[in-house]
Amino acid sequence: MERDFSFTLEKQDPHTRARLGRLRTRHSTEVQTPLFMPVATQATVKSVRQADLQQIGFPILLANTYHLMLRPGAEVFEKLGGIHGFMKWGGSVLTDSGGYQVFSLPHARKISEQGALFASYIDGKKVWLTPETSVSMQRSIGSDIMMAFDQCIPSTASIQEAREAMERTHRWAKRSLDARGDSWQAMFGIVQGACYEDLRRESADFITNCHSLAGGGFDGFAIGGLAVGETKSEREDFTEMSAALLPIDRPRYLMGVGTPLDLLEAVKRGVDLFDCILPTSMAQRGFAFTSIGKVRISRQVYHHDESALDVDCGCSTCTKYSKAYLHHLIKGKEPLGWTLLSLHNLHFYAKLMHEIRRAIRQGRYLEFYRDAKARLSSQDQEEAIGPKLGAYRLAKGPSQEFAKILHEPSGEIMHRSVNPNHEAKELYLEKSGLLNWIRKSATQTGFKGELVIWDVGLGAAHNAMAILHSLTEELADLSTLKLRIVSFENDLDSLRLAMSSPTEFPHLNLGWIEQLLQTRRVSGERFEWTLLEGDFLDCLETSPTPDWIIFDPFSTRTNPALWTLECFEKVRAKIGQTRSCMLATYSCATAVREALLCAGFLVCEGEAFGTRPSCTLAMTSDFLQHHPGLRSRLLSEPWLDRWKKSSARRPERAANLLAHPQFQGTQVKLR
Repeated sequence: MERDFSFTLEKQDPHTRARLGRLRTRHSTEVQTPLFMPVATQATVKSVRQADLQQIGFPILLANTYHLMLRPGAEVFEKLGGIHGFMKWGGSVLTDSGGYQVFSLPHARKISEQGALFASYIDGKKVWLTPETSVSMQRSIGSDIMMAFDQCIPSTASIQEAREAMERTHRWAKRSLDARGDSWQAMFGIVQGACYEDLRRESADFITNCHSLAGGGFDGFAIGGLAVGETKSEREDFTEMSAALLPIDRPRYLMGVGTPLDLLEAVKRGVDLFDCILPTSMAQRGFAFTSIGKVRISRQVYHHDESALDVDCGCSTCTKYSKAYLHHLIKGKEPLGWTLLSLHNLHFYAKLMHEIRRAIRQGRYLEFYRDAKARLSSQDQEEAIGPKLGAYRLAKGPSQEFAKILHEPSGEIMHRSVNPNHEAKELYLEKSGLLNWIRKSATQTGFKGELVIWDVGLGAAHNAMAILHSLTEELADLSTLKLRIVSFENDLDSLRLAMSSPTEFPHLNLGWIEQLLQTRRVSGERFEWTLLEGDFLDCLETSPTPDWIIFDPFSTRTNPALWTLECFEKVRAKIGQTRSCMLATYSCATAVREALLCAGFLVCEGEAFGTRPSCTLAMTSDFLQHHPGLRSRLLSEPWLDRWKKSSARRPERAANLLAHPQFQGTQVKLR
């Protein structure tokens, strides 16, 4: 059957690789590119009606095969005439194959040559996602553009891991084409290869020349495996290189990207299509993209502000509502606030893409790119220096959404690019598994009612407050639970500085903090919070033995003694040989992991978070025995191979590493 799809390249910018194109599908005859596609994961863009999306002017939405396969399932789409009739959407739909879930759900799936075996997040049942089941589901959904099933891995993976995933992606691509058969739907292939130029070239060559006797070749090509851990410059370089390897007469799609600045950069490098959840996810957190940069509308400065969110925007939010009203809705956690900010952000993205297309059409994209980049990023380039206390000073860029604490002697800033509240919740509560561990521990037979958590590096109390906040939300039903939190800090000036600016640090419960500083102890019905001030290595001996450790001291430059083998050996000795305990830290440094291993911990590669490619989870053998799902993330031979080449290694520790139970049987020669 002939594909109901076409793409025409209409113009190439004379000074950049930016392209103007026209795309046609069964449900959209006049789709101009470059184009941004809102993410409708479960057949809906969160908090936004389809009529609003059409009014804004989006011709294509992205839906997710994995989620729609689990709910509502293929039968619903087949009975109701596909996704267009199901969600009453008259435009086009592109379906992600579910390959990203292979990357984003590492503890809930197993990968084999057949595909990925998942535990359903709905009912826990095992579900196979293979090239054949993915394409079959996409055919049932009736999307205009299907994606081939691929294996996405962190862009920071070793070359061996990247090659294995790339070659599997190639085999799955061929199976995806075969499974498409005579469907009228278009299908895009995905180029992988992480951040290795040779692999990217090899992958582009295979995918662009991959054909099926029944289905022909791919109708377009996606650049996958980026925005998953690499630096911004690496993403831009590999985007440009990958795009240049793709046919000029087919659309190029950069998956999962990104911010307005990311779109400017990628268009400049020859990309035609984009998708990202940022417009709605940032709205949910109270952020708006505007013509002068990013705005956090929950800031107290907007409490009485009668002006529009963006004076240069004509969306329904900006023409009807004031910043003060939006501030009120977001602070009150009213769903309407999320909806209004989402509508604005989506309108901003649509307008930006319209302006990009116009600039390419006029042959002046480079000029537009320079102007827009300066306009959208200028307010992030200077730090506004605020009050000072001791060695610390408050720092914040004019368009930054969160305040930061500068350590003046070292020049280092805590949480320079990551909102510490988001890091506390995403890394230390969720990705490390702390909340699940608390729930499992509190409900198991023989639970005595108290769990001890060490908070190493109190700082501005982001981590401790996140844990305490979870007691009233995620853990509210565990009425018998009692947490004993022990915070360690050698300099309380950073906390006192945060207290002096409560509007910039809204996470703080000032009553608790005042009591903690005065008496070193705060008690509640379900918690006891203790502060041990002084050198951590001295204080840990008098602390109760931990069940879990959040290891979040300031950097190796400001607290070098806390990142050494000697420190981790003392921690390991305090835990003892029979106790179950986990240590989670933001650092993924080779030297830190080496020290943890040599101190006797089992060490895992933690998940990516924020802009960081990964974190580190260290544990006792007893903890691993009760959480066998972590075994697949234990550092193994590829890490040893990287360690051997690292300038941060301590060669004299090679024998200890090789003798570590975690590496028994390894073939890597460390000397």
